[in-house]
Parts: sequence; structure tokens; C-alpha cells
Amino acid sequence: MSETPSNPPFLLATPLPGAAPTSPVVVAPTTGDGDDLTDLMAAFRRFQTQNARVLTRESTARGLNATDTRLVFFLETAVGGATPKQAGEYLGLSTGATTSLIDRLERHGHLVRRPNPTDRRSVLLHLTPSGAAVAQQISAVWSAAVREVVAPADRARLATQFSLFGTALERHSGATSV
Repeated sequence: MSETPSNPPFLLATPLPGAAPTSPVVVAPTTGDGDDLTDLMAAFRRFQTQNARVLTRESTARGLNATDTRLVFFLETAVGGATPKQAGEYLGLSTGATTSLIDRLERHGHLVRRPNPTDRRSVLLHLTPSGAAVAQQISAVWSAAVREVVAPADRARLATQFSLFGTALERHSGATSV
């Protein structure tokens, strides 16, 4: 692809005079050759990058790291709690790393360990009201973005597509889900 003024390889945002320095905003061009899959994959990679930035920024603002927040989100949807083993498998962590993570979130007051009523040898992890608030606050960022760009009539279809895409990724990568 040749570089022309109408199709530059990237565009940089120009900072305002006197503004604090920031990282340049890079906007990848579309191929313009009708290759919808290439354009879709480029957009998906940009989405992944921005998603990771938001997760890191929102987590850091609350004294957490991204993995802490991912566990909070996992527990938010774990009806009846989750075992540390389930949490570690979901996050792809070793048992030692999982224990450190659980200890850290417990110290922050975001989760509690409770006896597992079906297995006296294990515990179940549950969010505290503080942990639930963290999940709600950070989720609000994504919810606002979805409300801004996805019409209500399209949300169920998009949710289905995300689920199907996740399943296909798992199948094509050989990864396993929890």
C-alpha cells in the first residue's frame, strides 16, 4: 500500500498549546480495498487495547490492579460464590498467585472467605458491599460506552455475537474456558 495524503499510515492528534504532554493518538487507516475482515480485525485490536487501558486506569484509581478487578468481576457473576480454585482457573493463575490475589482483595475489604457448605475442606469467595461497588463503578464506564454506540435493539444480538466469538476463539486457539 503506498502512502498518499488521502490514506496516511496513521494520524497523530495535535496537543493544544500549553497542554500537558500526552501519548500520541494513533488512528489506523482502513484498507479501503473492501477487505472487511482486515478492517474488522484492526478495529478489534484497537478495541482490545482501549479496553485494557480502561481496565488498568479504572483499577488503579481504586488502588487495584487489572487482575484484582477481573476477579471482582468474576465474583460479581458467581452465584453462591466461587472457590479459590475456580477463581484461579478463570484467571489462569497458579495457586500461589491466586492466594496472594485473594489475600490482597480481602485486605482491601472487597471479598470475604466463607466456609463451603458442600465441602468442609474448602471456602467460597464472596464480594463484600465494597467489592460490589467497585464492580458497579468500573462496569459503569463500559455501560456508558455501550449506551453511546449500541442501539438498544442491537444489544442482544451483539451479546450473542460476543459469546459466539469467545467460543470460536477458544476452539481455534486450543484454550479452555471455565
